[in-house]
Amino acid sequence: MTWNVKAVKVLSATDAVAIVVAVFAAQFLRFGSSDAAALPIENKDSVGYSIVSAALCLAWWIALWLGGSRDARILGAGNDEYRKVISSSLWVFAALAIAAYITSLELARGYVLIAAPLGIAVLTAQRWLFRAWIVRRRRDGRALIRALVIGDPKSTTHLVETMKGARNYGYTPVGVYFAGVDTGTDSEYGGVPLLGRSIKPEDIMQTVREHAIDVVAISTGHMIWPRNLRRLGWLLADEHVGLIMAPALTDIAGPRFHTQPLNGLPLIHVSTPRMRGPAAFAKRVLDILLSGFALLVLSPVFLVLAAAIKIDSPRGPVFFTQKRVGYCGRAFSMYKFRSMVPNAEELKNQLLSQNEGNGVLFKMTNDPRVTRVGRMMRRYSLDELPQLWNVLVGNMSLVGPRPPLKDEVSRYEADIHRRLLVKPGITGLWQISGRSDLSWEESTRLDLYYVENWSILGDVLVLLKTVRAVIRSSGAY
Repeated sequence: MTWNVKAVKVLSATDAVAIVVAVFAAQFLRFGSSDAAALPIENKDSVGYSIVSAALCLAWWIALWLGGSRDARILGAGNDEYRKVISSSLWVFAALAIAAYITSLELARGYVLIAAPLGIAVLTAQRWLFRAWIVRRRRDGRALIRALVIGDPKSTTHLVETMKGARNYGYTPVGVYFAGVDTGTDSEYGGVPLLGRSIKPEDIMQTVREHAIDVVAISTGHMIWPRNLRRLGWLLADEHVGLIMAPALTDIAGPRFHTQPLNGLPLIHVSTPRMRGPAAFAKRVLDILLSGFALLVLSPVFLVLAAAIKIDSPRGPVFFTQKRVGYCGRAFSMYKFRSMVPNAEELKNQLLSQNEGNGVLFKMTNDPRVTRVGRMMRRYSLDELPQLWNVLVGNMSLVGPRPPLKDEVSRYEADIHRRLLVKPGITGLWQISGRSDLSWEESTRLDLYYVENWSILGDVLVLLKTVRAVIRSSGAY
């Protein structure tokens, strides 16, 4: 039994446990331990809520299966798994509400209002634990998917390196295969061996069998004709080996891909990223609600930090104000708690020779300009809390690219200006991926990926991961 079959079976069982716990906990919280709670049905005897809960558990479990939340291809990384869990759960309760309305069932609202959010929360936590288990196994060299990469030298090397860099997904490239490509004389590409060059499906299948391949990933540059490619797909399906088509497009998330059959030929449509519309409105509403609530709740923390800053460095102000570039290149004043000495900008010129960053950003691991309180605040990102005000007034968003300086923007290459198509954020993919430890190329790639693929669910997941990143304080200085 392969790892993915085992994983899906384990996940099916843990899903069932999570649903049963959530639903019957909702029943207990609403009705207590009394057996008298019953659902009245017109012209019939009432039905106990224990039966209703059992039916809801079964329907919910089936919905998660039908919604594809247990698909082995999405386990271990990415947002699709959580998105499908949430959407499948919402469909269950939408169907329950419609059924109750049509049949005039007097379903207790409190029961439903507890079961839905509690169940989604428990399922999400259970999936997170399950994902952590899979990731640990993959890092130990288990639960891996053995892949054969077909294409030309450049495309296969790029795909091999991408697979190796995304260990959480479980793909381990076993070899490359230059189908019909005569270029390339090395025996290894991307650190894996060259296993063949034939364009015949039967020869490729022989390699698949010899090396126990789980999935064949076809990139660009190969010379396999469409008819032979179709036959290869049939042969792979007969032996339960997966087939992946890897287009040349990079840093584009799945929701932007749409397939359309054209006389038997599948065309891939790539939708344009939307910066406006209902999703953008929902993002703004989320920003206002969460930033306003956070400012209210954290006001005592603001007072404590302000007092600590004045005691540690009495000559300077509490807040540090700096001009940053925001949405569509508009300048705004960004607020932070002051974490450096008052004349930090003047001292910067004297420290340029010790710059540990890149050609655009100035970074020092042990910056002498940082105060004692400032070092503590930076470690846990407390100095960035005043940016909640920037979010509330609309200059920034909770999630987005890092807000750049004017000097940085003036040195941007043409493509990097796309990161200004969305509002900068207090946190973002750069924050949860290493912060100051990232190179300029890595940080800009993450920013551009966010611009191209942002979503409300993605923002929520980034906010949750930010908590972990802040606690770990990796890359913060």
